[in-house]
Amino acid sequence: MASPSPPHVIIFPFMAQGHTLPLLDLSKVLSSRGLKVTIITTPSNAPTILPYINKHPKICLRVIPFPVVDGLPAGCENTAQLPSMDLLLSFLMATTDLKQPFENILREMSKAGCLPICVISDFFLGWTLPTCRLFGVPRLVFHGMGVLAMAICKTVWVHEPHLIAASDSEPLHLPGLRLPFTLTRANMPDSIGLPHHDDPISRFISMVGEHDADSSGVIVNSFEELEGEHVASLESFYRHGAKTWCVGPFQLHDELGGHNYKSDRSLPYVEWLDDQPVSASVIYVSLGTQAHVSDTQLDELALGLEMSGHPFILVIRSTTWSPPDGLEKRLKSRGVIVSDWVEQRSILAHRAIGGFLSHCGWNSVLESLSTGIPILAWPLIAEQPLNAMFVVEGLEAGMWVPSGPIGGENRVAVGCEAICDGVRELMGGEKGRKARERAGVVGGMARQAMKKGGSSDKRLSELIDGLTNGYKVNDNVVLSPSNICN
Repeated sequence: MASPSPPHVIIFPFMAQGHTLPLLDLSKVLSSRGLKVTIITTPSNAPTILPYINKHPKICLRVIPFPVVDGLPAGCENTAQLPSMDLLLSFLMATTDLKQPFENILREMSKAGCLPICVISDFFLGWTLPTCRLFGVPRLVFHGMGVLAMAICKTVWVHEPHLIAASDSEPLHLPGLRLPFTLTRANMPDSIGLPHHDDPISRFISMVGEHDADSSGVIVNSFEELEGEHVASLESFYRHGAKTWCVGPFQLHDELGGHNYKSDRSLPYVEWLDDQPVSASVIYVSLGTQAHVSDTQLDELALGLEMSGHPFILVIRSTTWSPPDGLEKRLKSRGVIVSDWVEQRSILAHRAIGGFLSHCGWNSVLESLSTGIPILAWPLIAEQPLNAMFVVEGLEAGMWVPSGPIGGENRVAVGCEAICDGVRELMGGEKGRKARERAGVVGGMARQAMKKGGSSDKRLSELIDGLTNGYKVNDNVVLSPSNICN
């Protein structure tokens, strides 16, 4: 008699690096629990996903065609490939044409009597919900953000008419939220703060937001010890009793994360890190993949790092910038400038790294703090200023890069002197020492949460048990055990 097939989960990431990578980590988490995982993606994204999963036989990839859309360059299937973020709306709308291929996959599984126990899809792919309901499969939503940032964004969106302040500097009161920092109109991120809901992007967000609110639950790459006090506020925006499942940090489940930097000394930055004689002496610098940073600003950044006197690794995504004349010669072996993709977790876990100058994307925040590395915060777009405020003012595990109004359109360019001062303080000053201590505490809590019996481990077990045994995952959706593959 054939043994029963393991429960099956579909994961459908949004086509952006910061949204995809944590869900690849989650696929490994679920695979380690004995679940079969199918990841859905498009042709040009498949080659970057396969290396992450090729050692995990319970994880497979289903590739569906990305639609051809007027205005989008041919082959543009990831936000990192957009020539301008002005095309983001066109890209978002193009993803809605993936609905039919997704429905075809579920129909195929339904005919085979092997529907998944759930679909985990990105917030931007809200149209997956009606298709999931068509086949009686719960849809869990993933945002790529932390609990607090999500709760703030939803509160601002819903309660906009009530967020009245006498001035931009007066603290905002957000109903139902107890913030660990002061939030004002002036430091509300432009892409989040106080929308009018009548522009095309806002209308798209409203559309997928309705599907978000009706989903069966929320998967969050975070842990209760870090953000548990904000869970109730986030859950208040969901219908039918949907729960928030804090089951992270996902990357701590990856057996390669933070332990593979010695595997390829042919990479210049790997060999260079291994050769550093002093532990915690190097600052790692990366400002993410999405935000545009001018060549002039990159000049100031590189010169400020040089002035600081501390060894550094600087990751640059620009295709137009080149180091100022003479910089690389002056640096000799004291700094490395990398323009290719790097394994960030391996860098942050290296004994030589002592600080991270970061844009404060949520993945970077978790990766840094989980390894006990303090952050020099330079937020640029989206919810990054909220993450930065949480790190610097809430957790006290980082410091600010002096940069004028946080998140404002008229951001003051950061001069090389300010960068130099920030790096020196983080790496050798009293504020930096305290931030490092706090980062170490947070890292310890993260590791404990992921251990057997830790909070994230328990929540994940509860979720999987509820789904596989036909329990209610909320008051709306029940999965019948008869849908599970046999």
